[in-house]
Amino acid sequence: MSDVSAELAFAAARIVAREALLLDAQRWDDWLALYTEDAQFWLPAWTDEHRLAASPERELSLVYCGARAGLEDRVWRIRSGLSVASRPLPRTTHCVSNSVVDSAADRPEGELAVTSSWSCHVFGLKERTSHVFHGRYEHRLRADGGAWRIAAKKVVLMNDTIPTMLDFYCV
Repeated sequence: MSDVSAELAFAAARIVAREALLLDAQRWDDWLALYTEDAQFWLPAWTDEHRLAASPERELSLVYCGARAGLEDRVWRIRSGLSVASRPLPRTTHCVSNSVVDSAADRPEGELAVTSSWSCHVFGLKERTSHVFHGRYEHRLRADGGAWRIAAKKVVLMNDTIPTMLDFYCV
C-alpha cells in the first residue's frame, strides 16, 4: 500500500461521504453525476459464511450494474413509480467512517482506491420498521477533468439476511 498526501486522502474520503449524503437526500441527479459513464456498481452475494462472490459475471450478486446506465435505470424506476418495492421510498441515514486511501502502483495513473466502513439506517414507511445494514465499501476513484469521480463501487454487506427490500439507496 502506498502513501497518499493528507490533502488527497481528505478529498477522496469527502467524495465517499458526499455520495452517502446525496443518497440520503434523494438527490439522484447529483448522485449519478459522481459516477463515470463506465462505472461499475457491485453488491456481491456471500457464497458461504466467509467467501464473497468473486465475479459478477459468474456468481450471484445482490445488485450489479456494469455501467452508470444501470444506475440511471434504477433511478428512473424510482422516479416513474414502477418500483413497487420503493413506494414509498424509505428514509435512510448513511454513516461512513474509517476511510483508508491507497494509490498503489498496480492501479492506473490517476486512480485511487478508498476502503471505508459504513452503516445505513433504513426506516420503512409502509411497515413502520427500522433496520440497519452495514459493511465495507471499496471505491475506485478516477481523476476526471480536475475532479474525482467514482469509477467503481463494491459494497460488502456484512448482514445479508435481508428482512425487506434492498436497493442501491440502502447500502
